[in-house]
Amino acid sequence: MNLQLELPGRKQSLLLPNPVMTASGTFSFGLDKGHGFNVQDLGAIVTKTVTLRPRAGNPQPRTAETPAGMLNAIGLQNPGVGALVRDIAPKWARWRVPVIVSILGATVEEYGRLAERLEGMPHISGIEVNISSPNATRGGMEFGQDPQAAAAVTAAVVRGTTLPVIVKLTPNVTDITEVARAVVDAGADALCVINTLQAMAIDAEARKPVISTVFSGLSGPAIKPVALRMVYQVASAVDVPIIGCGGIACGTDAVEFLLAGASAVQVGTATFVSPSAPIDVLNGLKAYMADHGIDDVASLVGAARV
Repeated sequence: MNLQLELPGRKQSLLLPNPVMTASGTFSFGLDKGHGFNVQDLGAIVTKTVTLRPRAGNPQPRTAETPAGMLNAIGLQNPGVGALVRDIAPKWARWRVPVIVSILGATVEEYGRLAERLEGMPHISGIEVNISSPNATRGGMEFGQDPQAAAAVTAAVVRGTTLPVIVKLTPNVTDITEVARAVVDAGADALCVINTLQAMAIDAEARKPVISTVFSGLSGPAIKPVALRMVYQVASAVDVPIIGCGGIACGTDAVEFLLAGASAVQVGTATFVSPSAPIDVLNGLKAYMADHGIDDVASLVGAARV
């Protein structure tokens, strides 16, 4: 059974042992204990988003459970790229699993500077460009909602690195394919589809919003149908690999995203319910392939497209 896949890049490619990754913001930097499985068995680890300077994040409350997922407005809490390069990245040296670092800037120039800071780091295999977080006061979704701004960010990152560049798209747009085409034309090697949907919750007893920032990002099973639709649409619009993300909690979910046109998937919110969710998804994918006599995972990619 062949689970290996290559994400071809314009400067260098990224070889993954299998198509199951963690999603940014849900697995920290992969160094925490207690996952209940060997992280080396995954296709890749995508880190939480890092910025040029440390961020404390938003005040509490900044998470809330919903009937089919969760809301979060963490606010991109992170130690900053300097601490990542100095203290965190060297710990990945003993790993065989690829590590993809998620970045976010407040300006186009900051995105470029972040890419330059990560260039040449031997333990980093790729960059995921966060132009989709709804929880950044500056940057993130404000770039991802405008095709020209998204393209400018992408071009700045591509100029600053030889690493494969994955751009993570927001669903909070009228037509996601316009942004997808713009960032691919600007040099993106792959796309991650999608990030969270902007949402909110209200406490009827307190008569005020539940989350301190009022609006937040909705993730989990509730957004899976939207994510599937957008993967399908983007796969028709561009010819670079797509990484599906949004509500994936089991092997069947992963298969559906592959059939829609994704080459790989990311598992995020499910890890808050079950820390072993990423490896459970991988094992479920293997079981599906065995049950259906599928020898190569690549044969699933786009097979449901009409």
